[in-house]
Amino acid sequence: ALVAGLRRARRGDADADGPGDDVVLVERLPARRRELEQRFADGGVTVTAELPPSVASAVVAVKPHDVEAACRGLAAAGARRVLSIAAGVTLSSLRGWLGDGPAVLRAMPNTPALVSAGASAVAPGPGAGEGDVAWAQGILEAVGSVEVVEERHLDAVTGLSGSGPAYLFLVAEALIDGGVLNGLPRAVAARLVTRTVLGAGRLLTESGESPEALRAAVTSPGGTTAAGLRALEARAVRAALLEAVTASAERAAELGREGPPA
Repeated sequence: ALVAGLRRARRGDADADGPGDDVVLVERLPARRRELEQRFADGGVTVTAELPPSVASAVVAVKPHDVEAACRGLAAAGARRVLSIAAGVTLSSLRGWLGDGPAVLRAMPNTPALVSAGASAVAPGPGAGEGDVAWAQGILEAVGSVEVVEERHLDAVTGLSGSGPAYLFLVAEALIDGGVLNGLPRAVAARLVTRTVLGAGRLLTESGESPEALRAAVTSPGGTTAAGLRALEARAVRAALLEAVTASAERAAELGREGPPA
């Protein structure tokens, strides 16, 4: 998703120098490497099995147990700055494996990056300057929006926007089932819910109004929406969402304390 976003950004501004230049994807699994070669067969991206001998900047996008080996390889290749999107791997661990040379940053993207609608947060480590942060932002903004935060806030980011799409997908599932329960064909209910979720998101993004104001605008006194909201409050849906974000954030913190699995 990141590579595709970078390519789109470069094509939109062909004269600009930026984070989409000279992209090399390192993938050691043969089947996955062939898949990536086919995906980017029209050029602009080199797919290889081995890390190049010299690396300027790098994004570490591997499973947590592979991060140490990737970082040590990047340190040997002379990387000057590294952005990690590996879950639960702290800046302290990254710096321990990379040494004091590279500027290190850590980010938490989310799955809507696959459709260029991601919501990411990035935390710069000690020694990461404005230019390094701008570079990381440029990569993440190629697939959505990005916030700059302190590392201590990344667990909350994980619980909110990192896991948030799953909460919304669960809500969508339940709404579809609600439509079916009340007599709608499932396909019709699915289309209505999908467009409702999309439209509500766009309205929230583009109207400039708060969620509270938008909710009030659609809730007539004594009307149908008020009845539905009363049922949700009776089932403590608001409290359940608060607890979901907190539980996810706490689990992210636990993973950070445990470190990558051996």
